Amino acid sequence: MFPRPPAEPGMPFEEIDTPALLIDLDAFESNLATLAAAAKQAGVRLRPHAKTHKSPIIARKQMDLGAVGQCCQKVGEAEILVEAGIEDVLVSNEVWGRRKLDRLAGLARHAKIAVCVDHAQNIADISAAALRADTEIGVLVEIDVGAGRCGVTSPEAALTLAQAVEAAEGIRFRGLQAYHGSAQHKRSQQEREAAIGGSAEITKATVEKLSEAGIDCEIVGGAGTGTFAIEAGSGIWNELQAGSYIFMDADYAKNRAADGQPISQFQHALFVIVTCMSQPAPNKLVVDAGHKALGNDSGFPDVWGIDGATYSRPSDEHGAIDLGHSGHAANVGDKLLLVPGHCDPTVNLHNWYVGVRGMHSDNARVETVWPVAARGAVF
Repeated sequence: MFPRPPAEPGMPFEEIDTPALLIDLDAFESNLATLAAAAKQAGVRLRPHAKTHKSPIIARKQMDLGAVGQCCQKVGEAEILVEAGIEDVLVSNEVWGRRKLDRLAGLARHAKIAVCVDHAQNIADISAAALRADTEIGVLVEIDVGAGRCGVTSPEAALTLAQAVEAAEGIRFRGLQAYHGSAQHKRSQQEREAAIGGSAEITKATVEKLSEAGIDCEIVGGAGTGTFAIEAGSGIWNELQAGSYIFMDADYAKNRAADGQPISQFQHALFVIVTCMSQPAPNKLVVDAGHKALGNDSGFPDVWGIDGATYSRPSDEHGAIDLGHSGHAANVGDKLLLVPGHCDPTVNLHNWYVGVRGMHSDNARVETVWPVAARGAVF
């Protein structure tokens, strides 16, 4: 039995059960439109990352605004997207193992599917899976552009793999995966520009190396919420893979623009609503959300709307809030909003989104409830 949702459409904000994952629909829709417009203005394609939202409903909203498809990290996520009618999915990750690859090839019979590689044996395995399914799988060669994670480390190595893809049956070379993950969270604009500047040199050299060998890159993909404007204006990348922009977590809010001020083009749209379940001291609260409701790997959540209040000491189902000298009058049973430190793992802890209209007004109401359809799709 799938757990019941914490709210129903039409319900007043105050009646939402807790802890629950909320979307401020007004801020969310603004974020969607902002990046869609930026990509269009820059003349690049937008392929947002579904590992953030894990929702075909949100994927469709992004594509209705011009996105060409979706990224995801796992075959299980791709299966949920394709089953819901998303026609173009890139697994922006390496996939190993016959069973996973056969699942991936099965999806390619119903949608345009691509996957990343950085090893020759993986190319052979993907080709074999595609032939078993009598289908075609797109392949991107991943290059390490500074993240120190997956990807080959030279243009020559990328060319060797691209040629192997072109020589294999059942698969088609589609381009390069060139994503610098750690650059997204460098706090100053100068640091982010320097990191992506290095990525641009590597990516450009690789594109040129392939071009000299007569191999064109349909896709040069990468970029995230922290750096998308840099890649979009580079003339090198032609697909943006940002994901967190739709929600804007507390960690991304620490990034700064060139003038040192907070980046303001995106709004906080994802919250966890909690209830104060105990008050051991006048300025100390215990709320009903700990590690099982919040992704705390990038820091604890911010307490929304109470200056100086801090969240700390989470256990499985509890968290402590210190009101400090805020002067906020709190009582047991009160509800508070937390801005997650990291949106992606927080989403993966919940079964439902509760979409609220007029979130920060006196007339806030539940407008919609969406399943987090790909929750737990980790293989």
